[in-house]
Amino acid sequence: MWGYGGKYYWRKRNNNNGEGGGSEAIVVVFAWMSSEERNLKNHVDLYSSLLWDSLVCHSQFLNMFLPDKASELASNVVSELVKELKAKPLPLVFASFSGGPNACMYKVLQILEGICETGLNPEDCSLVRNCISGFIYDSSPVDFTSDLGAKLAVHPTTLRMSNPPKPFVWAANGIASSLDYVFLNRFESQRAEYWQTLYSTITMRVPYLILCSENDDLAPYKTIHNFATRLQELGGNVKLVRWNDSPHVGHYRYNQVDYKAAVSEFLSKAASVYLQKNREEAMKETQCDDDEISEPVHSLGNSTSGLNRSFDGTPLVTTDHFFVPTTVGYYVGNGGSVVDEHKQDLIRLSSTQDDDEARKPNGVLGQILFDVYIPKNVEDWDVKLSETGRSKLRSAKRFIRRSRL
Repeated sequence: MWGYGGKYYWRKRNNNNGEGGGSEAIVVVFAWMSSEERNLKNHVDLYSSLLWDSLVCHSQFLNMFLPDKASELASNVVSELVKELKAKPLPLVFASFSGGPNACMYKVLQILEGICETGLNPEDCSLVRNCISGFIYDSSPVDFTSDLGAKLAVHPTTLRMSNPPKPFVWAANGIASSLDYVFLNRFESQRAEYWQTLYSTITMRVPYLILCSENDDLAPYKTIHNFATRLQELGGNVKLVRWNDSPHVGHYRYNQVDYKAAVSEFLSKAASVYLQKNREEAMKETQCDDDEISEPVHSLGNSTSGLNRSFDGTPLVTTDHFFVPTTVGYYVGNGGSVVDEHKQDLIRLSSTQDDDEARKPNGVLGQILFDVYIPKNVEDWDVKLSETGRSKLRSAKRFIRRSRL
């Protein structure tokens, strides 16, 4: 599908026309500027053989000089991913070639981070971001310079000829020089923004596969090696595969066995990372649900803490543990002795209280535990008095039972 700034299309295993759902994993391919579908066919076929579908994005030459064109194309790519992932979230891998990150991919990353305003729903952007499970850089990243577009335009891998016509080379260099003069200040700010965006992906905690060659004149090995080293210093999981003589974006054509093995291993790792991220998200959601449940329970515990005190504010129990009635001990002050070693956990009674009062529990909690909480008005209650021969020597004991009413 053509859009402002380039085109994009699906290549799915179960549908040659690239329409409809049914994907299980997706590679988003950011091709180099002014590339054609035939240039990426071998790579798309490789991903398909590994059971990954492809969303291929071809950006235009002027996207480097006009960020609005790159943003528009990136917005369309994100919208296309949202439609696919809303039906079924899937692992995503971003695979960029040559200047693909400069012309589109870094704008996609800015949209997902909310840095680039496009009017897309933030929740949709978050959905796409959470599905990203890895990054592949093939002959990439290249530095953001004004003559990059001209170099790509006249490079043999683009023109499919070893020696481009000299008039074409002169024209391309002339255009690059003119654009350099007009957009000099903009290039410097875009360059800093570009590298910062690529390094910020370290927060996604996903692996990186970087494929490069020492014989690459457009993507110097030094630049790529510095990029990989910096990612590792930031804590990234980086695998750098280097060849000696393969040309720019020609690593798969010249090293098919090694290239396929590296990509196959990486895509398997990316799928595992996606599953691990899903498990972690599920655990976080479960923990949040548990916290929401424990919150009212904790509040209830705080509200019942007043039961440990009597009406006059005197502590009934000095520890956090409740004693059942059979284990509650009493001691008498002013000369009374205590045998229990847990003296601080006992309830103290005044020595001036009479025997009848000493048998009465203090406070509401004690009355409830001993089941003798009785209102002052006890009319219509059944009361029995039981006297023994010893009752004449001490106060009568009252045996009270609840009303049958």
